[in-house]
Amino acid sequence: MSSEWRNWAGTASCHPQQWERPASEAELRELVAGVGSRAGTLRVAGSAHSFPPVVPSNDVLVTLENYTGIVEVDEAAQQVTVRAGTPLSHLTDELADYGLAMENLGDIDDQTVAGAISTGTHGTGSDLGILSTQVARLELVTADGSVVECSPEERPDLFRAAQVSLGALGVISTVTLDVVPAYDLELRTRPMPLEACLDRLPELRSENRHFEFFWFPHTETAFVKTMNRTDAERTGTGGDFDSTVENLAWEGLCRLSTRFPSTAPYATRAAAWSFSPDRSVGPSHELFAHDRTVRFVESEWSIPADEIAPAIRDLEAWIERHDEPVTFPVEVRYTAGDDIPLSPAYGRESGFVAVHKYHRKPHDRYFDAAASIFRGLDGRPHWGKLHSLDGTDGPELYPEWDTFRRVRETCDPDGLFLNDHLDRLFGQ
Repeated sequence: MSSEWRNWAGTASCHPQQWERPASEAELRELVAGVGSRAGTLRVAGSAHSFPPVVPSNDVLVTLENYTGIVEVDEAAQQVTVRAGTPLSHLTDELADYGLAMENLGDIDDQTVAGAISTGTHGTGSDLGILSTQVARLELVTADGSVVECSPEERPDLFRAAQVSLGALGVISTVTLDVVPAYDLELRTRPMPLEACLDRLPELRSENRHFEFFWFPHTETAFVKTMNRTDAERTGTGGDFDSTVENLAWEGLCRLSTRFPSTAPYATRAAAWSFSPDRSVGPSHELFAHDRTVRFVESEWSIPADEIAPAIRDLEAWIERHDEPVTFPVEVRYTAGDDIPLSPAYGRESGFVAVHKYHRKPHDRYFDAAASIFRGLDGRPHWGKLHSLDGTDGPELYPEWDTFRRVRETCDPDGLFLNDHLDRLFGQ
């Protein structure tokens, strides 16, 4: 039997007939051309952090752990070209050595560069787009093994489609990113009554470069997190020991509430009670991301930014009405709008609402209810999080859905880069 690939959360797996780890663009081109010539299928795995079955292939699976690193740094243009398999954490560390940084990042940096942009990964900040908006140019290995370069000036339709593509157009080889001079952030965290937080959302969004909050179900407490540029003296960003202790304690609470579901409200109240105001100052890339070792499953939806407060109130009412045992907090972040066809933030400033369950707990009822609430508010799913959309939903939610499909069919008319999940979304 072939080796098994499994994602981080255990929600997707496969036994590919062929598992390849190319170390150069030439090897990647040869591999793609060979699979295409025999009418096979090929999928690329990043760091396995996507929850739906975006990756699984029972034919050829490609991983790019041997195809990493910076290709070129153009300090004058403030751009960096990087191989697709490079983890974001490695990239940001290397950028710091050049005195450069990403304009924005998400709260996890284990993803590969190609995986993060392909699924629409985002951070938070009402004036800042998803990570794909930082892409200046892409090189794509297409179905016949050729390399196609695209940018806003060269093949602009292909470029916009490739900015968020779920790997359905080809294999990303290199990515050129716009970067900025390195900067520090001041991180402030504090608990706040949920209703006060919801009432102050416009102010908190507008007055902070980065704002997000976590709401703990079964409580009236939100945990507010803001980050802003600063020249203040660095304080340090916490240590591995602190992170390990926090994750172990959280794992214990999750296991307890899994065995005894009635304890879930007490677990969230204990977590909410444990937070106190805090302040840290440090390099941006060290404050954006943090360790998450407790495994969970997640569904996340983008809705119009001004709909966040009613969405949270509706979700709270459903949880209490159905006595749903939820231990993990609900996370809310914001992004600017963009013009990327498959971006959840297409055409509007967006609020992203993420719901989670511990990976050992049933989640379907909770996630389905959340999806129903968010769909009622013009919601669009995060492509790397659990959802049940298929191709019939696309045109209703994404104004340029058919634009993406036309580009996809031109790049890959025989479905080389599709699996069952993507075929349901983009197939004929």
